[in-house]
Amino acid sequence: MTDAPASAPPAYAVVVPTIGRPCLADCLGALAAATGHPPTEVFVVDDRPDPDGKLPLEAAGDLRGRVRTLRSGGRGPAAARNTGWRTVTAPWTVFLDDDVQVLPDWSRRLAEDLAAADAVTGGIQGRLTVPLPTDRRPTDWERGTAGLEQAAWATADMAYRTAALAQVHGFDERFPRAFREDADLALRVRDAGWTLRHGRRTTRHPVRPADRWVSVRAQRGNADDALMTRLHGRDWWTRAQAPRGRLARHTLVTAGALVAAGCALTGRPRAAGGAAALWALGTAEFALARIAPGPRTAREIATMLSTSVVIPPLAVRHCVDGLIRHRRAAQLGSMP
Repeated sequence: MTDAPASAPPAYAVVVPTIGRPCLADCLGALAAATGHPPTEVFVVDDRPDPDGKLPLEAAGDLRGRVRTLRSGGRGPAAARNTGWRTVTAPWTVFLDDDVQVLPDWSRRLAEDLAAADAVTGGIQGRLTVPLPTDRRPTDWERGTAGLEQAAWATADMAYRTAALAQVHGFDERFPRAFREDADLALRVRDAGWTLRHGRRTTRHPVRPADRWVSVRAQRGNADDALMTRLHGRDWWTRAQAPRGRLARHTLVTAGALVAAGCALTGRPRAAGGAAALWALGTAEFALARIAPGPRTAREIATMLSTSVVIPPLAVRHCVDGLIRHRRAAQLGSMP
């Protein structure tokens, strides 16, 4: 009597949203080099508002015949991923960011992850690894990127049952950036009765180049945090396994600056001095907390000092904007 043949692992399609960055070639090349259980299709979703120039699809190598290009019109990564998965016919949809590189055993490990999923498993996260410099301390931006290694349910490498995505209506396109849209989806998938777990496959996430003002632009995410609070309640941070950040401290520091200005204008110099001292101490603490673990080069110190002055009021402003803009927001599926 011979053993019954092992059943084949479930089929899957890969969705990669992109805005045409050069790193897409490395992403597709790494996916093509992974052996064991290739995707049935690869959907590269071009999210440029006005696509100019061809995407490097030839980097997909042997997978080139399975690659399809879709367009989402520059509406953001959530809309781009929705455009992709709604075209998928395979039982599983695997989301990859265009700046990641799967490891050579990724396809085989993914097959094991999918085969081990029970009937209520709605999603399986891949492990992310962020290579950091070995000859110096990482910069503030590099440390922030390295935080992805502990991020829960990050769509840089996340497999979802296509049926689970359909049940919860996919990504919420009110999240315009690559921020919190993954946490929102994970919470809604769980609320729908599915479970999420971590897989065994590993994906490399290099630190992409960035200018010195990248941390300032990142403060727009505070508006997305306000939307998360509106949709999921004040305890969403715990349920989504998300760090709280420094918004409370930023609010205190910003209040110190506003009170100092107000007291100075109304002729109360002692109160103005006390409030100004609070602002200065809070700003200095923030800057030092960012400088101390870094490389402490002249450029990095100058960047941390200048951005630490700007970030607290911007963070508060974006939070307030989000609270106002999303004050009547409702979850997908409950909207009229």
